[in-house]
Order: sequence, then structure tokens, then C-alpha cells
Amino acid sequence: MRLEDEHAAHNYSPLPVVIATGDGAWVTDVDGKRYLDCLAAYSAVNFGHSNPQLVAAAKEQLDRATLTSRAFHHDLLGPFVTELAALAGKDLVLPMNTGAEAVETGIKVARAWGYRVKGVQPDAANIVVFNGNFHGRTTTIVGFSDDPDARDGFGPFTPGFRSVPYGDAQAVAAAIDENTVAVLVEPIQGEAGVIVPPDDFLPELRRLCTENRVLLVADEVQSGLGRVGETFACGLWGVVPDVYLLGKALGGGIVPVSAVVADRDILSVIRPGEHGSTFGGNPLACAVALEVIRMLATGEPQQRARELGARLHSRLQALVGRGVTAVRGAGLWAGVDIDPAVGTGRELAERMLRRGILVKDTHGATIRFAPPIVVDAADLDWAVDEFEAALAE
Repeated sequence: MRLEDEHAAHNYSPLPVVIATGDGAWVTDVDGKRYLDCLAAYSAVNFGHSNPQLVAAAKEQLDRATLTSRAFHHDLLGPFVTELAALAGKDLVLPMNTGAEAVETGIKVARAWGYRVKGVQPDAANIVVFNGNFHGRTTTIVGFSDDPDARDGFGPFTPGFRSVPYGDAQAVAAAIDENTVAVLVEPIQGEAGVIVPPDDFLPELRRLCTENRVLLVADEVQSGLGRVGETFACGLWGVVPDVYLLGKALGGGIVPVSAVVADRDILSVIRPGEHGSTFGGNPLACAVALEVIRMLATGEPQQRARELGARLHSRLQALVGRGVTAVRGAGLWAGVDIDPAVGTGRELAERMLRRGILVKDTHGATIRFAPPIVVDAADLDWAVDEFEAALAE
């Protein structure tokens, strides 16, 4: 921690714990103390720390080849894109590395589609986004954020975005015009505090986009790949977007892997030389991601997240009025608003740390619970018991 403080840029304010190893839903610090991980690296570790199946795939590939660049073919990219496309019910996959890269790629794809397919005049395209969004931290993305911590001091910003209230389909309808090429939405807003929209919101967005020939682009970087009890959070409302943006859990918590997934008539607008990544779709990433996709294809992680999520939300809802003012979420993902009389979100996270549980605060008064999907039911119950005790401190 001292070395980090002296030589690492201070762009994070981590809790005072130094993790050395991880196994399943548990991590161990350098002094040998164990903690139940209820953040799962913002859902990147959906399948647990040191998952044997994923680690074996990575180890095997490390002895074969890890990077070729896209200048050449390699033997795992074809299977990876084929199986991911099938999982999403789409035709094509454009692989990248980080979630923010997937979002940036999605923006480029939407604009190119608008100009080359829809017929929008050059440099006139606009994309509808939402207040409270979090899509990453690149300069383009923070330019349409309304979080001052993400935005202030980093301008000038890229034009072409229209922000409307999250959950308000009428505001989306009013914002769409002949130059609108996409609506970019998180099915559930994560960083904002696990905000779940009204049940008619995603279906109405789907209708508006179809009616106005606009792409519905779903940022499922955090909500997708099993977290909410469905393969994709859009599935909670029976909605199929035009474009999926995926990341985090796709790399199994081992390597950064992200992807844009869409049908041929959309993704084929990107031509050779117009977009790429040296590491995107590399053999090591494909080896791990293939195992993730095959796990999800069984449906077992999604079912487990549904069942344990129902247990988690039932327990947390019982704390409303007892130090908790609201609980939101789906599956194994919950945002819990803390009564200011009890403490701040950071203070509750620090109390939980002392009790051997890792959670993370957001926006001052909210705690997020997102344990790995492999967490034991008894451990989950223990975490809520300890949270109840922490509220009473």
C-alpha cells in the first residue's frame, strides 16, 4: 500500500486490504485473513476466482500461443466468434479487450451504419444516451456522462449525443429525429446504484427503435453473461437489442476480453483498416472466453444466479427501515441505499471489511452486492447477517 501510494497514480481510493490469492467466492490477504468477495471485480469474476476450468484453459494456451495480432489467422478466433454469436443469437462478433473499447466500437459501428445504411448526412449523426449512465472513462464516453467526477476537467468533448432521463421512454421518443442512429442503454444501470428501469421501458425502447429505424445498442458489459439470472439482462424483459456490448465476465476474471455482437447487416459496415486492436481476439483471450461461453451455454450459471439472487433480495428487503432505505437489482446484483443516520456507503464498506466481507460503495450512500455466481448459499446468508450487524454498529 505504501509503494502504491508513492508510485501509483491516485485514480482510485481502494479499501485498505491487500489481496494475495483467491478461490471461488473467497480471497485471502497477505496476512492470511480470508474475505468473502461480494463485488466480484464489478462482475468480471462472475465464475469465481481461480475457476479451475478457466485456469486450465489459460494454462494450456500459454504453452501454445498468446498473441498473433489480427495480421494473421489463429486457430481459436473462429470458434470463439462462432460460439459467442450463437450464444447471443447474432451473426457477427467484433472482438476487443475492455468494456470501454466495446462501447467506443459500438459508437463507431452505429455512426458508420447511420451514414452507410440509413443515409444520414456526413457528420450529422446523433445517439441518444441516458442520465446516470456509466459506459467507461474514455474522453468520448465521459463527454456524455453527467457524473462530475468522470467529466469535469477533461473537455472539450465529442458532439453527437443527446442525454435523457433513464427509464423515460417518452423522453427518448422526443429526442429521436431523422439523424438519430442509435439508442445506447444499460439495461440496468450499475455504477449509478443498480438502477432497474420500469418494466415497460426496454420493450418501449425496442418499439421506438424499430419504428424509427434506429439501432438499439445494449451495454451489457456489467449486466450480461449470467449476473442477473439471464444470459443478458435485456432478456429479463424479453427484449433483443440490435447490438450487444460485452466485456468483464467474458474474460473470466483472467484476461480482458470484450466484444460487439450484432447481425451481418450492422457489423459488416466496418471495413478492413477502419477499426482494430493489436490484442483484440488474441489466442489467450479466445481460449478463456470460449470456456466462459460454454459454461453459459449450459444455462447453469444463470439458474444459480436466479435462485441465489431471490434469496439475497429477500434477505436485503427485510432490512428496509432498519438502516436500509431501498433495495434494487436483479439476480445476484443488488444496490442497497443506506440510511444517512447509520453511516455513509464508504463507512459501511469499511465496517464490512472488518467483518471479512468485501463490498463497494457508490455515489455516497449506496452499497453494491455482486458476489461471484459460484458463492455458497450459506456464505451468502452469512454476508447478509454480517451486513445487518454492521448496520447496527
